[in-house]
Amino acid sequence: MAAAPKSARRDRLKKNFPKLVQATEEFAYADIWERKGLSKRDRSLITIAALTALVREEQLKTHLERALGNGVTKEEIHEMVVHMAVYAGWPAAMTAAQTATDLYEEMEAKGK
Repeated sequence: MAAAPKSARRDRLKKNFPKLVQATEEFAYADIWERKGLSKRDRSLITIAALTALVREEQLKTHLERALGNGVTKEEIHEMVVHMAVYAGWPAAMTAAQTATDLYEEMEAKGK
């Protein structure tokens, strides 16, 4: 079983929601994310598309950063957002574009 990636946001929840954090780490990451059928890169692209469609900004930001670390490019994120405008709706795509832009600006400010 692989360890879940570190997350300050998830660590913050442990005190009040220990079971939710445990399930996230043991099921979502250790089981689902570690399955061999898809690469982490592909799982990241699927995850950010789903979070875009569902307009889950906070989770989207976290997974956008993870997607970049898993090899998804900014150009691919751009294409995913444009594609989702048709299937998830313009407001969802615009929210995702804002979330990605905020992340990119934060990363640039940190020199990443």
